[in-house]
Amino acid sequence: MPIVKTKKAMDELNPGQVIEVQATDRGSLADIQGWAKNTGHQYLGTIEENNILRHYLRRSRPDEIKAEQKHPYVASNEDLQVKIAAKDAITILDVREPAEYAFGHIPGARSIPLGELELRAGELNPDEEIYVVCRTGSRSDLACQLLASKGFKQVKNVTPGMTDWKGTYGTGS
Repeated sequence: MPIVKTKKAMDELNPGQVIEVQATDRGSLADIQGWAKNTGHQYLGTIEENNILRHYLRRSRPDEIKAEQKHPYVASNEDLQVKIAAKDAITILDVREPAEYAFGHIPGARSIPLGELELRAGELNPDEEIYVVCRTGSRSDLACQLLASKGFKQVKNVTPGMTDWKGTYGTGS
């Protein structure tokens, strides 16, 4: 939700104005940073105070703003369930925060939170078919774009993600 609200609020700002976005979800840090990078707005930083993350963003000039990009390759939850049932050789990458993963994930999914993915992308095989999942498809979209920019060719964003996952669940880390 922070991204949806941030996008609406940013549209009402003048270029150069700064907005503060407050969130309690640790995953919002990677979400906000990725969204800013993807849209051309400037991420200024985050301050954590009393378990509240205060993110600061500056609205860019119209000539600096990029049209929001979406990863072109998408798979539905059902598509992924078919791949799992067929025991296809795929990697399932869960980019949610560790606590989200611990409370329920797709069995066999590999946990690499979005905020760590850039540093840990080398742990993945760029030649494998990778299905990326998060809670709603937003973080996984950013993750897919990041992996594609690093040469991963077979990356799919699973939507709508864990909010509507009807398959089996694993728990724990």
